[in-house]
Amino acid sequence: MLELDNVSKISNGEAHISDVSLRLESGSLNVLLGPTLSGKTSLMRIMAGLDRPTRGRVLSDGRDVTGEAVQKRNVAMVYQQFINYPAMTVYENIASPLRIAGADKATIEREVARASDLLRLGPYLQRTPLNLSGGQQQRTALARAIVKKAGLVLLDEPLANLDYKLREELRAELPKIFSESGAIFVYATTEPSEALLLGGRTATLSQGRITQFGPTVEVFRDPVDLITAQTFSDPPMNLLSMQKSQGRFVKSGLRDIPVPAALMHLEDGPCTLGFRPHNLSLNPGAGTTPISARVMVTEITGSESYVHLVHDDQRWVMLTMGIHDIEADAMLDVHLDTRHLLVFDRNGRTVRARPAGA
Repeated sequence: MLELDNVSKISNGEAHISDVSLRLESGSLNVLLGPTLSGKTSLMRIMAGLDRPTRGRVLSDGRDVTGEAVQKRNVAMVYQQFINYPAMTVYENIASPLRIAGADKATIEREVARASDLLRLGPYLQRTPLNLSGGQQQRTALARAIVKKAGLVLLDEPLANLDYKLREELRAELPKIFSESGAIFVYATTEPSEALLLGGRTATLSQGRITQFGPTVEVFRDPVDLITAQTFSDPPMNLLSMQKSQGRFVKSGLRDIPVPAALMHLEDGPCTLGFRPHNLSLNPGAGTTPISARVMVTEITGSESYVHLVHDDQRWVMLTMGIHDIEADAMLDVHLDTRHLLVFDRNGRTVRARPAGA
């Protein structure tokens, strides 16, 4: 188990990490999700021992390793900017952790063959990294991490340089590989869709703080606050500023939306409704409210269309099935499914539903 106990990192007066506490279990898959500069890499460097926190402790299986150098820890790391030994062949790059560990020849050959088959590197084993494409070099770095069988595996956006097909295959395979070894697997990404594909548990980061940590699907479906909801939304979550008044959400120029009974405990006053692109549609249906918006642009992806809209200076995205070539600047009535709203109070905290009578 790896535990971060109230860890902070301050550099040149700037807080890169603030009061982070996490417990990562052996054999677990953990995703760090956040935009660029949210603190993901800084946090991983502290986990690895490359950086020492300004405050707080790092514990491995209950032992304080806060000041212990990375060379003394059983850690494997792969970055988006791949790092390989340029004078070594691909085979020797992959085999290097095994040689350092004193593995015998048969073990080295078996493990290199297994990793190179998984990452489609068989034809390139005798080449040097400089004679490989960027994607092939990244796969070499991944293979080296796989054979090391470290107790802690840190992957910092490792699939960004790979082609789509291989990236999707590895997203499915990597968690299985590392979980079988009992390693703690930490994967940093800026992409909510990647976090959902990987599963496991996700920590959402914003400005060096963890806003929520839990099962990935649970964090996606039930964010604790607006910041977490926005972090875990791509395209961005649509927002609508409203007032709660006498059992209804109201706003000038819009049809009132009844407040669900389970949310009646929300005090009257300003609030924010959040809804995802697929909660808007072109056609009315049960539980929908029509809203007029101006079309900015339509992106057609083949089987579906993303319609970018503006409503009252707030930008929205609607995801609708099929091809819809809607003219820019057109006014459009879109229909909001009010059954799937997230409601945030004036402080940005999610309003939790309460059972009847509570």
